[in-house]
Amino acid sequence: MSYILAIETSSELASCALLAGDTVFARSTSGVRTHSQSILPMVQELLAEAGIRLADCDAVAFGAGPGSFTGVRTACGVAQGLGFGAGLPVVPMVTLAAMAEACRARTGASEVLAVLDARMNEVYWAQYRHDGAGWTEMVAPALSAPEAVQPLPVDGLAACGNGFAVYAEAFAGKDFAAGAIDDILPHAREMALLAAPALAAGLGVPAAQAQPLYLRNKIAFTSAERLAINAAKAGA
Repeated sequence: MSYILAIETSSELASCALLAGDTVFARSTSGVRTHSQSILPMVQELLAEAGIRLADCDAVAFGAGPGSFTGVRTACGVAQGLGFGAGLPVVPMVTLAAMAEACRARTGASEVLAVLDARMNEVYWAQYRHDGAGWTEMVAPALSAPEAVQPLPVDGLAACGNGFAVYAEAFAGKDFAAGAIDDILPHAREMALLAAPALAAGLGVPAAQAQPLYLRNKIAFTSAERLAINAAKAGA
């Protein structure tokens, strides 16, 4: 039996999953500030539940992004540490593809638009197509204002992601946003499932080579910029 451990911390939801053959064990917890403290205990719980050791796994998958800068670094760092310690390859997974897989599982859709809140009045988004065997990236992961999201016109497009809830006003009136499933976030459960074919396709890398996927050059405002912004608000 093959085993793949997956770790995801790119959003407010932290999750771990263990794919054991055809069975997926999963754990999750919310609260961005506790991600770094909650991941390893969840990993230990999953391994104990499956009755295996980390060294019995075939690979460690992680949510490489896009997502929270701190979150993707946390997942990458934990995956690297586990990979180094157990001599396992690491499989970087795109968070938006995992969201598309969750949307397909819930709706059966083979055409999916995934939109994730990126804060600072922006979203991460990508468009995918499932051909029955796997996903094809129709529009590569991008960062933009919600108003700039423009999927390719296809029949039966399903939309998902918390970006639709956070920026509901920006998406109001857009046909592709009608009926969007706005409670879907990246989860390690889908990453574990997608990591199995990715590993078989040779997409695993040595732990030292694992890298987060960043789409935003500006991660946050500097202290000086925050002071200027607050001063401008006070004077308005």
